[in-house]
Amino acid sequence: MLGDQLTREVGPLVERPEERVVLVEAREFARRHPYHPHKLTLVFSAMRHFRDRLRADGRTVDYYTVETFREGFEAHFDAHPDDTVVAMEPASHGAAAGLREAAQAAGGSIDLVENDLFLCDAESFDDWAGDGRLRHEDFYRFMRRRTGYLMEDGDPAGGEWNYDDQNRETPPDGWSPPEPPVFEPDALTQEVNEWVEDEFAGGYDEPPYGGAWADPEEFRWPVTRRGACRALDDFVTTRLAEFGDYQDAMLEEEWALCHSLISTSLHLGLLHPREVIERAVTAYREESAPLHCIEGFVRQVLGWREFLRHVYRREMPGLATANQLDAEADLPDFYWTGDTDMACLSDVVDGVRQRGYSHHIERLMILSNFALIYGVEPAQLNEWFHASYVDAFHWITTPNVVEMGMFGAGVFATKPYAASANYIDGMSDYCSGCPYYKTKTTGEGACPFNTFYWDFLDRNEDSLRSNHRMGLVYNHLDNKDDEELTAIRERADDLRERARESEL
Repeated sequence: MLGDQLTREVGPLVERPEERVVLVEAREFARRHPYHPHKLTLVFSAMRHFRDRLRADGRTVDYYTVETFREGFEAHFDAHPDDTVVAMEPASHGAAAGLREAAQAAGGSIDLVENDLFLCDAESFDDWAGDGRLRHEDFYRFMRRRTGYLMEDGDPAGGEWNYDDQNRETPPDGWSPPEPPVFEPDALTQEVNEWVEDEFAGGYDEPPYGGAWADPEEFRWPVTRRGACRALDDFVTTRLAEFGDYQDAMLEEEWALCHSLISTSLHLGLLHPREVIERAVTAYREESAPLHCIEGFVRQVLGWREFLRHVYRREMPGLATANQLDAEADLPDFYWTGDTDMACLSDVVDGVRQRGYSHHIERLMILSNFALIYGVEPAQLNEWFHASYVDAFHWITTPNVVEMGMFGAGVFATKPYAASANYIDGMSDYCSGCPYYKTKTTGEGACPFNTFYWDFLDRNEDSLRSNHRMGLVYNHLDNKDDEELTAIRERADDLRERARESEL
């Protein structure tokens, strides 16, 4: 069983109740990137807790702590030469081939079966997709019909498929969300956390990420099935009813707002998407939360998560290095350090440094948006996300970052999600306390989001002007005279130089 397939609900573990279980804790994976220590603690602690839970249930578990999967397989096949290992197909590209090669090199074999931790299998997705363009909204409706979730007599509950227009509110003055749950580390998790800091801290010493994870908050994420179920229950009972309204909002003093905070548990296999969705649908039937909040959440799990899994499967390996806008800039160091005067970026990066987390709009409209308009090479931003977030696995991060955030391939994104300070000001409270002026595009003190936004449109005009969704913004660009465009270009060049000198 792999470290992101820790389920006792589906798969070979359930289907073969008498067989021994093999878990390989391969440290080589943890050395590939300068991972946030909370991410490594999450995975390794969850694996060790899963091992102990299986043993407490009477299962035989062979747990190998090694450097590589090959070493783990060698140890296992030396002890059990007649075994055939059965595992669910990994979600990450190349992982299946890597497992087969490692098993074969160790003198054994591995049989990979369907991954039951998703709701849509590859054949069903490919039949739905055909040869047409991949469109998430169409897939989401396909999955609603296929599963029957939020459907009534063949029609969508409430008469609409999508209530996104009701999910863009900003909280009123004086509003405060429920406190997010904290899962206090037990002795095993504390032991893992200390070991992670000792074993892997050397990977954080080199620039540009030297000191990036020097002083995070105490680890707070669930690492067991019981904890994951508590996290789901906490969301549904305390935050689901306001999740939809404020899911796109950003507040400096509120990092969690009403978000579910269960992505780590879903991606590790501790929760199954089916039970997560059904719990939300039950809330609809019991009228404990409004439909637009429930539909918005179901869309994320049933639609977006499943959709991205198959986009990744079909478009790799090219998706990881896709760069249709030919962006070449290096990722600014402040993504690692948080050392910038931009209030929004400083706060969001600081939250990632502390917790390995920020919610989806901060990821898309602050972190990815700035990298997009600045001109960062998409693969560099993707690597940063993969290393920095506790819930970042390659199969979910790559299409979210490279395609959705950076408009890298044009597989399903129909336009770049580029925005100026106007959007950020409308959806957050960051601009009121920022030393940059949200209303200025040029001159000293002008908001970098404004400058880079118009510079982005200007320098990518040949690629983007013909995009039917970009016509209005290019009409606005046409209204700028040569003098203003020159000032924008000069200001952008100056800001890039400041960013390279860590003075932005």
